[in-house]
Amino acid sequence: MTNIQFAKRLQPLKSNVFADMDRTKAVALAAGREVIDLSLGSSDLPAEAHVIEAIAQSLHDRSTHGYLLFNGTQGFREAAANWYEQKFGIKVDPQTEVLPLIGSQEGTAHLPLAILNPGDFALLLDPGYPSHAGGVYLASGQIYPMPLLAENGFLPVFADIPAPVLAQSRMMVLSYPHNPTAAIAPLSFFQEAVAFCQQHNLVLVHDFPYVDLVFQETGEWADSSPNSKSLVPSILQADPEKSVSIEFFTLSKSYNMGGFRIGYAIGNAQLIKALRQVKAAVDFNQYRGILNGAIAALTGPQAGVKSAVTTFQGRRDAFISALHRIGWNVPTPQATMYIWAKLPSPWSENSVEFCTQLVKQTGVAVSPGAGFGKSGEGYVRFALVHEPPLLEIAVERMAEFLH
Repeated sequence: MTNIQFAKRLQPLKSNVFADMDRTKAVALAAGREVIDLSLGSSDLPAEAHVIEAIAQSLHDRSTHGYLLFNGTQGFREAAANWYEQKFGIKVDPQTEVLPLIGSQEGTAHLPLAILNPGDFALLLDPGYPSHAGGVYLASGQIYPMPLLAENGFLPVFADIPAPVLAQSRMMVLSYPHNPTAAIAPLSFFQEAVAFCQQHNLVLVHDFPYVDLVFQETGEWADSSPNSKSLVPSILQADPEKSVSIEFFTLSKSYNMGGFRIGYAIGNAQLIKALRQVKAAVDFNQYRGILNGAIAALTGPQAGVKSAVTTFQGRRDAFISALHRIGWNVPTPQATMYIWAKLPSPWSENSVEFCTQLVKQTGVAVSPGAGFGKSGEGYVRFALVHEPPLLEIAVERMAEFLH
């Protein structure tokens, strides 16, 4: 067999928390285990009927069957801009400040190609979402992990970044409400981040998939401004001039459209243009029918979003109560579809082994904190993607495993 030489940039991509858990789940299934999968944050709720109908109607329109170039996405860009303006009260130009994406993950993975030269640093949250690091590695950049500690509310401390690293840094990536810790950040934190990035000539990236998955009791603490209809702030409320910032949105979480792969970027026009240049070399846009469905989601009734939030809040409460009953005292998260739980002894420094043994012995699959970064060690992430009765069964199985 020919000895194929692969690029060095592939080396850091060999390990992926979701792929690793997928293999472990396959072993458990092959052994006859009934798997309760809490490892992947893929909503089990359906997309709304009016969204599906918009896509279905498009299928019969032959004009939707060809390539879709940028100008053909104008209706979607206008819908995204209007949605943003109504939610956050900031004007957005759909022509220069909005870009359709194949989910927000595509944006976070491709943007480093437009910003980093080989060897440049990106400042990333640790723990953080794996695609944030993957995009930096593909751009031949270096990563400086900003540790997120419980005592700091899982917010990074910018003053701790070493000066030599800062001198080589070109971008910072934030994401609140946060995956995996479920932490939320106040507007004052974003204002600090914007000022820091302006001072050090950094591009500020905010990945914002959980913009709507925030629970009502957090309203007083997290409200972003008097003009905002959101319980959590947008980065552009701290940078209304869009001087250094770009924000990524997705319809995967709010509208249960994960499999449709549709998202968008809003922000600095130069950053939008640069990301568009990268996209032009890699892909066309999605099928126009999916964009029509996304337009229906953004402009149509929002009752489905409220229903999804209520559903995940109910699951959170049931799961937390069940954990407390077995003596696993985990804080109640204020947002997202996740529970971030500190592991009990003797697993407190071996989250991967805990998850591996748990799924082998009980069929309950969860994500190891170490898979999200060094500072995630000692934790596990539960995704609340099943109804409360099944979540409670999962906790019962974990109780037997732990005792």
